[in-house]
Amino acid sequence: LEAQEGRMFSPLAYTKTYAMAAAAALSVTLVPVLMGYFIRGHVVAENKNPINRLLKALYSPVIHLVLRFPKTVVVLALVIFVVGLWPLNKIGSEFIPPLDEGDLMYMPTTYPGISIGKARELLQQTDKLIRTVPEVETVFGKIGRAETATDPAPLTMIETFIQLKPRAEWREGMTTEKLKKELDSLVKLPGVTNAWVMPIKTRIDMLATGIKTPVGIKVAGPELSQIQAIGQQLETLLKDVPGTASVYSERVAGGRYIKVDILREKAARYGLNIADVQQVVASAVGGMNVTHTVEGLERYPVNIRYPQSYRESPEQLALLPIVTPRGQRIALGDVATIAIEDGPPGIKSENARLNGWTFVDIDNVDVGRYVEHARSVVQQKIELPAGYSITWSGQYEYMERAKAKLMYVVPLTLAIILVLLYLNFRRITETLIVMLSIPFALIGGLWLLWWLEFNLSVAVVVGFIALAGVAAETGVVMLIYLDAALKKVRQQKSRLTRQDIHQAIMEGAVERVRPKMMTVTAITAGLLPIMWGDGTGSEVMRRIATPMVGGMVSSTLLTLVVIPALYIIIKNWQYQKYGQHEHPDDSV
Repeated sequence: LEAQEGRMFSPLAYTKTYAMAAAAALSVTLVPVLMGYFIRGHVVAENKNPINRLLKALYSPVIHLVLRFPKTVVVLALVIFVVGLWPLNKIGSEFIPPLDEGDLMYMPTTYPGISIGKARELLQQTDKLIRTVPEVETVFGKIGRAETATDPAPLTMIETFIQLKPRAEWREGMTTEKLKKELDSLVKLPGVTNAWVMPIKTRIDMLATGIKTPVGIKVAGPELSQIQAIGQQLETLLKDVPGTASVYSERVAGGRYIKVDILREKAARYGLNIADVQQVVASAVGGMNVTHTVEGLERYPVNIRYPQSYRESPEQLALLPIVTPRGQRIALGDVATIAIEDGPPGIKSENARLNGWTFVDIDNVDVGRYVEHARSVVQQKIELPAGYSITWSGQYEYMERAKAKLMYVVPLTLAIILVLLYLNFRRITETLIVMLSIPFALIGGLWLLWWLEFNLSVAVVVGFIALAGVAAETGVVMLIYLDAALKKVRQQKSRLTRQDIHQAIMEGAVERVRPKMMTVTAITAGLLPIMWGDGTGSEVMRRIATPMVGGMVSSTLLTLVVIPALYIIIKNWQYQKYGQHEHPDDSV
C-alpha cells in the first residue's frame, strides 16, 4: 500500500510479521525447554478433560453424518457459499472509516465578493451560535488567509475550530453525528454552505487533493465562465441526489474588482504618466510605508493611507485628489474611469488546465455508492462542451487508487499462501483443500460486516487479508491430524480398506477436536477486545477485526465439517483408482 493507507497500515503489518517470526522462533527453542521444567508429575489425560469430552460428544454425531454423506455435505457447502455472498451487494464502500478525532471543524463556504467587514460579522455570528451548544468548550474561527504561501485560503472560506467537552459531560444519548446535525440546523445563514468535518483528516485531504469534503468534482477546461456554468449545473443536479447534505460549486468567474482605467490622453494634458496615476491609487488605497518604529527588539512599519471614507466606493475613489507636476489640483476621475467589473476571485489549475471545484458533503450514505449514483445522474443530465472534463475527487480519488493497488495485492497474497501450502504438503490435493477454506471464511466476514452496517474499506480489506492467512492455518491444523491418523493406520496395516480410511478420519477429526478449537478460540478471544474497544482509532481497528471474527466462525464450520468430507472423497477416489495394495496417501 502507498500514501495514507500505506502509512496507516504498514506499522501494523510490520508489527504482526515480527511478532509471528519471534513466536515461531520461541516455539522451537524456548518452549520445549520450559515444558521440561514445568510439565512434570501427574499429567491429566486428554480424555478426562470435561471440556474435551463435551466437544467430542457434540462433534462425533456430526462427523459420523458427514462421513456417511460426504458428497451431500460438499454440495450443501457450495449452496451455502453461493447464498452467503448475498450481503456483498448490500455493503457500501469507502476509503477509510471516518475517525472521531474528539473535536470538530466548521468549514462553510460563502459566495465570492463578500466584503471584509461582512466576513468579520459573519464569523462572529457563527461563532456565537456554535458556542450556545452545551457540548462545545471553545470556538475559534478564522476567515481569509495568513501571510504565507502555504495557506491560500480565499476570503470566502471560514475555518472554525470547535473544541468539545469530555464525553462524560455531554447530554445523555448525544453522539458526534447527532451533534453535527444539531449544529447544522442551528447555523443556518443565507449564502453560507455548511460543512462539519474532522480537523486533522480535512487538513490532510486538502493538502493532498484540495477537496475539504468527502466528495469533490473538478471541472477542467479552457474558459472560466464555462467552467462556472458547468459547476452551477452540477450544484443544481446534486442537490436532489439522495445522500447529499450540502453542495457548493465555486464561482470561479464571480469575483468583483474595481477597475481604474487610466485615460492616457487626458493624463498627458496634465503632464501625468501612467506610473504617476498608479502611484496615487496605490498609496491612497493600499497605503505606503513611510518609516519604521523600533520597540525593543521588534520593528514595525508605519503605513499611511487615506481614511476609509475616501475609498469606500467607486464614486469616492473618483474624487481622490491628484497634484500635477505644474501644481494643479485635479481629481482621479479627471484622468481615469472607475467601475466595478466581474472577474475570477482566484485561478486554479491542474495538469496545465484551468479548474473549478464543486464540494459535496454527504450524509447517511457511503462514498462509493453515492458517487456511483451521482455520476450516473451527471452523465445523463449534463452534456459537456468540447475541451471540458469532469473528475471525481476527494476520498473517492483515494478509494480508487487503493482499489487499483489491492487488485494485485490480494491475488499476490493468495498466491504466496498457495506456494507455502504446497511446500508444506508437497501434494496439490491437500493444498487445494486448505485453499478452499479461504472463500468460506470470507462468507462469515461479509455477514458480520453487513450486520454491523460497516462499509468495505481499506481497513476491511486488510482484515480479510489477515483472515486468509488465519483460515489457511486452521485448515492446515485439521489436515495435519487427518494425515497423521491415516499414516498411523497405514503403518499398522499393509492393505487399507474403506473402513480403515473411515476410521482414520474419525480418529483424526474427533480425537483432536480440542487443539483445533483451541486455535480458533485463541484467535477469536484476541480479537474480541478490539471489537469492544472505544475511543479515537477504534473505528479502524473494529473494521480490521470484524472480518476476522466473522470469518473464524464460518472457517471453523468448514474445518470441522467440509474438510473431512472432501478428504474422504479424495481418499476413496484414490482407493478406487489405485487399488487396495496402493496407499492413497502417496498416490497424488
